Amino acid sequence: MISTGDLKRGMAIELDGELWAVLEHHHIKMGRGSAQVRMKVRNLKTGSTVEKTFQAGEKFRRAILDRRSVQYLYHEDATYHFMDLTTYEQTPIDADVLGDVVNYLRDNQTVELLTHQDEPIGADLPANVELLVTQTDPGFRGDTANAGTKPATLETGLVVQVPLFVNEGERIRVDTRTGQYTERA
Repeated sequence: MISTGDLKRGMAIELDGELWAVLEHHHIKMGRGSAQVRMKVRNLKTGSTVEKTFQAGEKFRRAILDRRSVQYLYHEDATYHFMDLTTYEQTPIDADVLGDVVNYLRDNQTVELLTHQDEPIGADLPANVELLVTQTDPGFRGDTANAGTKPATLETGLVVQVPLFVNEGERIRVDTRTGQYTERA
C-alpha cells in the first residue's frame, strides 16, 4: 500500500479496480479541516485523464508493472508491432493503447514496453527523440511576427513549432513529455 504522501509523478496505482498513472499531485491544506491531495491521473487502459481529490493519508494499492525492452518494427493501419530484444517474440499493440507515443516512434527504435499481468498497457520513451524534418517553410530573416517560430512536419507526422533557422532534411530533438522542439541534432 502507498500513502498520499509517497506519491510520485509517473507512479502506477489501482483505483476502483482500474490502473491509473499519476500525472500530477498537489497537497492542499485549507484553513479548517484536514488536508487534501488533488491528483491528475490517466487511465492506463483507456487513456482518459481525470482529476480526483482524496483525503491526506489515504492509501492506495501500488500497481506492479513489468518493463521490458522492445524494438519498434512497423505498423499496419492502427496496429504497431514490437519485437522483444531477448526472446525475439513479436507483440502487436493497438494505437489507442500507445496513445501519444506513436508520434515519436521511428523504425528500429528501442522503447520500454509496460505490461500488467502480461497485457500491454503502454510504452515509455526516452525524454528526447531525434526526428527528421520532412516539411517546413523557409524562414526569412526579420520575420519575427510570430515569435521567430514556424510549424514543421516531422517524419512521424507530428507537427511542432521550430525556430526559423531549421530547414527541411535536418534532424531535431523533440521532448517526448511536452512535444516541443529542444535543439538541432
